[in-house]
Parts: sequence; C-alpha cells; structure tokens
Amino acid sequence: MVVDDEEDIQSLFEQKFRKEIRNGDIEIQFALSARAALKALQSQESNDIFLILSDINMPGMSGLELLKIVKESFASLKVFMITAYEDDENYRLAMKYGADDYLNKPIDFKQLKEKILNL
Repeated sequence: MVVDDEEDIQSLFEQKFRKEIRNGDIEIQFALSARAALKALQSQESNDIFLILSDINMPGMSGLELLKIVKESFASLKVFMITAYEDDENYRLAMKYGADDYLNKPIDFKQLKEKILNL
C-alpha cells in the first residue's frame, strides 16, 4: 500500500511497476491519507497487505504517526518511510517507531523493486 497525499503518486507507481503488476508479482493499493490507510488496514481487505510505503509529510496525521500506530497494531507489516526532506529528526523518529526502511525522494525505483521483491 502506498500512502501519499499527492494523487499523481498513484500513476507514477503504476507506471514504474507496470511490468510487475501485469505479471501479477505485485498489487498496489493507494491511500491519500494516513487515516484512509488505517481504515483500509482495519477492513477485511487488508489481509493481502504486507508492506506500507508512506510519505512522512501529509496533512492531518503524518506518516510518522501512521508508522507508530501500524507497528503497534499490525506488527507483522513492513513499513518504508518516504520523504522529500533530509531531516535527521524524522529519520531518528522513524527508526525509533520501527520503520523497516527510510527512502529519500526522488525514489530509486530499481532499488525499491529489488527491496520489495526480496521481502
């Protein structure tokens, strides 16, 4: 599941993972907010979710707040944090809250594919 308040992120991920989606290797769900992501996780549809890629800076609940809740309530889920800003405090908090990875924008999609397919 990709969690980002920027709607164009969905088309970017669909383009970058086009082959993997077409081959059935990856299925991507999208949420435009941390609250929408939590709602999806709490529904029955969340059984197939094994990884969350979340932006840190979003209106309302931040990605760091989402990370903390996910790691407390869905401990088996992997969470990769994504940020456009180099910020030591966000990195420190992400690691403290249990982030499995921390990625800077622009995303290196080749590296991200390898990480996802090797989970």
